[in-house]
This record gives sequence, structure tokens and C-alpha cells, in this order.
Amino acid sequence: MDLTVEMFKPEIVDALKLYEKHVVCIDKTPDECQESMVRLMEKAIKAYLNRGPHLRHGIALDRQLTIILSQTDCARPLCGIYFNLHSPYQKKQAHKKTDVKSQRSEEN
Repeated sequence: MDLTVEMFKPEIVDALKLYEKHVVCIDKTPDECQESMVRLMEKAIKAYLNRGPHLRHGIALDRQLTIILSQTDCARPLCGIYFNLHSPYQKKQAHKKTDVKSQRSEEN
């Protein structure tokens, strides 16, 4: 079976509806999001078709979206479209460098 982006049009349409309804702030307009979905779907299809013999998925992602095609018992794979959401207010944890000399002096 030849896989095309058109085969997954219902999933893309549903994801775009949810995007416009629920996603408040992401770095893409709805049109840019649709373009990204189509581009990522093409990459996921390519990854799915070229997967190894014991692998079941084709995955494509960018900073905001992940598309996964999963092998099933049917000819058409399952399609999952996920929004990789994060808060711009989330604090990044600073990596503390431990000074070995000061740590040793504290132990003594």
C-alpha cells in the first residue's frame, strides 16, 4: 500500500481543530502549523516505510509537534499527532558545578 499525506487528512484536520481551539501560544500560526504537519507527515511516512525489520513506528518531530505512525494488523498504520507543549514561564534548572576542593574541605 502506498502511503500519502492525503491518507491521514482526517487526523490532520482534527489536530488543527484542536490546535485552534486549545493551543494558546506556540511559535506557529494555524497556517504554519498546518504546513509543519504536512511536512512532518511526509517525514513520518518516509521513516515508517524505511524502518528496520523489527521496528513498528515511523516518527517525525520538531520543537512543537510530533507525528507517529504505528504498524497495525491492517494495511493503514495508526497515526498520532501530538503537541509538544511547554510553558514559557517554566524555570530552567541551573546545573551546579561542584567544586571538588571546596567539597573536600567541607568534609574535613
